Amino acid sequence: MKKTRTPLGIYVHIPFCRSKCLYCDFYSLPQAEDQIKRYVKALCAHIAQIAQYTGDYQVDTVYFGGGTPTLLPERYLTDILERIAQRFRMARDAEITIEANPESAQNWRALRRLRRGGFNRLSLGVQAADDALLKAVGRVHTFADVERAVEAIRRAGIKNLSADLIYGLPGQDLSSFLTGLERTMALEPEHLSCYGLKVEEGTPLCRRRGELDLPDDDAQADMYLSAVEKLSAAGYDHYEISNFAMPGFASRHNLKYWTLQEYAGFGPGAHSDLGGLRYAYARDLTGYIAGALSGTLEMSESERLPVRERDTEYIMLSLRTAAGISKPVFENRYRQRFAPLEAVLRRYEKLGCAQPTGEGWRLTAKGFLLSNTIITDLWEAHGQEKLRREAAAASGDFRVLL
Repeated sequence: MKKTRTPLGIYVHIPFCRSKCLYCDFYSLPQAEDQIKRYVKALCAHIAQIAQYTGDYQVDTVYFGGGTPTLLPERYLTDILERIAQRFRMARDAEITIEANPESAQNWRALRRLRRGGFNRLSLGVQAADDALLKAVGRVHTFADVERAVEAIRRAGIKNLSADLIYGLPGQDLSSFLTGLERTMALEPEHLSCYGLKVEEGTPLCRRRGELDLPDDDAQADMYLSAVEKLSAAGYDHYEISNFAMPGFASRHNLKYWTLQEYAGFGPGAHSDLGGLRYAYARDLTGYIAGALSGTLEMSESERLPVRERDTEYIMLSLRTAAGISKPVFENRYRQRFAPLEAVLRRYEKLGCAQPTGEGWRLTAKGFLLSNTIITDLWEAHGQEKLRREAAAASGDFRVLL
């Protein structure tokens, strides 16, 4: 009998970028290109170190994120991917994604070399179609760059294109957002992500917050709901809070995060969830290179978390997706009663925020907007149930466990 191997995702962090966007909280370093060659060597060494412990796994998704991965020469990118293919068991139909910014994805021959090297999906950081909005948040491309990049991507033969948009930008209103959405949809990406702007602590945008004309929560909600309506009407499946895809083009890699599947991360700041251990590496390029090359790389954080202790995570992550939360999965995997959660979800059903599915519940588009509040209420109900069960078990009343 053929052995079934556990699916595994791989994330490769490329921390180099041309310049830092004002809102960016990811670990990325502008003007550090002199470190690229040593970094690629360190990544390849680290990949070999981890691969020896993954004999029971098969890699079915790989994601190169950043930073701007396409700042690296394509031969470096294909070398890293080749090292992964050599060291890990790779599925033949693996989804292999690379992120790119429009200004770094206009050479169709370079993109074709990436495709021939194994990359079959590209995620393009469009963010907006209005050049003034792009400039306001420190983006260095124009929408004309986006159009040229898409032309190059298609000419290179890449048939799975994702476009990222941000709503709630400084000075943006519903009309300008929808115009940008329509211009992006006209490029016919197979996948589209729409993220609300988050003003993260420590970013330049946060320091300038008081002087910016940021849309309020109601304005952002109108943008989000309008995007849901327009994309759904165009045939995109709204499969996760911020993500839309033509049938068959949902991001298989990102679905791993939302469905608590296993993945291994490489690079400074990268996170992993592998073999019951959740861990991360420090956001320190120099330290990462030295540690990976010497075989002494240390984790900046780690936590062993058995499956049955991931119940609150399952509540949060499953309700980000269109599939929603499953009653049988929750009760069988986590050995917990679903009834307290269902009572909360029925209350939100009356408000148009939740709806039953065949085996559980999901949030509506309106519910996605209130997901933080809904999930907090679910966690509270679940926590009270767990305390009640623990108290009853301690007293010898095992009827509550039924």
